[in-house]
Amino acid sequence: MFELPASTSAMRPSSLTVDTPSMADSLPSINFGFDDLRDRMARFTERFDTFIAKGRKQVLEERNRFRINVAELQDDQRLKSREIENLANRSASHAQTIDKEAAETAEMHAAIASITQQRDARAQHRDRTRSEIAAIRKQVAQRVSAQQHYAKAIDEQAHLNIPELDFWQTYLCLRIEGTGTVDRLRFVFTHVDEKDWEKEVCFDLDTEKRDYRVASVKPKVDAEQIGRCVERLNDSRDLGPFLKRMRELLTAALN
Repeated sequence: MFELPASTSAMRPSSLTVDTPSMADSLPSINFGFDDLRDRMARFTERFDTFIAKGRKQVLEERNRFRINVAELQDDQRLKSREIENLANRSASHAQTIDKEAAETAEMHAAIASITQQRDARAQHRDRTRSEIAAIRKQVAQRVSAQQHYAKAIDEQAHLNIPELDFWQTYLCLRIEGTGTVDRLRFVFTHVDEKDWEKEVCFDLDTEKRDYRVASVKPKVDAEQIGRCVERLNDSRDLGPFLKRMRELLTAALN
């Protein structure tokens, strides 16, 4: 029941203070069902809170699982990264080992090639040396044979030269002397000057090589004439005519 203010009730006519039924009392009563609505709202709120709690719990669980999965993935990634790093290190070490082995192999091949080249060069040098030795032996044998023949011929000629030499020494007034030098003889002629039969002229004959040569003369004689005489001697190997011609040259030079 609503109570009117005192001022309002004082202004009303006195007839309203009599217990008479009001308009509000005459209105029909209406039941709005607030209690049922309140119960329904409470149940809805409870179910909603339960749903929210379950959803929150599910979200938390899923987030935890996600975090666990992320952590596991991160651990797996770290393990994989470590394995990759180890494999990379092993691969680098293996590559270095392969490069080192390749370098050693190349060095060994180079050493083998060098040794093979040296062996071939030494084999060629050995074969060349053997050939040279064989050629030298052949030359030595030929020279020995030639010297033997020459010595034999000289010996035979010596037997013939002794009487001939005695003849030329007597006929040409010739005396043969040494000069103090190996393979050099001095031929001395006398009776070349009618005013002085003891006067001497001479020349030195060098017999060191196969081709003889006149080393010195006294008195001085034209070199070209001496060269022709020596050339005929080397060609004929006949000493008698050479001595006769040299006596004539020396006698002419003296006079």
